[in-house]
Amino acid sequence: MTLRGMATVNYFAADWAAARDWYTQVTGVEPYFLRDGYAEWRLGDYQAELGLIDARFQPAGTPTGPVGAVLYWHVDDIHAELARLVELGATVHEPAQHRGGGFVTASVVDPFGNLLGLMYNPHYLELVEGR
Repeated sequence: MTLRGMATVNYFAADWAAARDWYTQVTGVEPYFLRDGYAEWRLGDYQAELGLIDARFQPAGTPTGPVGAVLYWHVDDIHAELARLVELGATVHEPAQHRGGGFVTASVVDPFGNLLGLMYNPHYLELVEGR
């Protein structure tokens, strides 16, 4: 089996309606798929999916709080995006860190307890430009 690309990242929120509105504001687009307790957005150059699920559907035993893997979304200006997310109610989890080779990462905890990663990635830009 070969992993072919990120298909969907899902976040859970106890206040699903508020989280749906927050992510609509963050992304600047309405969800393309919406039903009670579930919303999906297609984002970015590769139309990656972000899913938002009402916490009532969260599998039993799922840890709460900012735990687990961090999915990093490429942004062109990490400092501006980090400031914008904080202005919208997110909390800095990890401030902007230069990782070498032009890579910069940061992460926030959204107002609903989910980790949201930001990355400036020069290789991402090379792939997009090469398409």
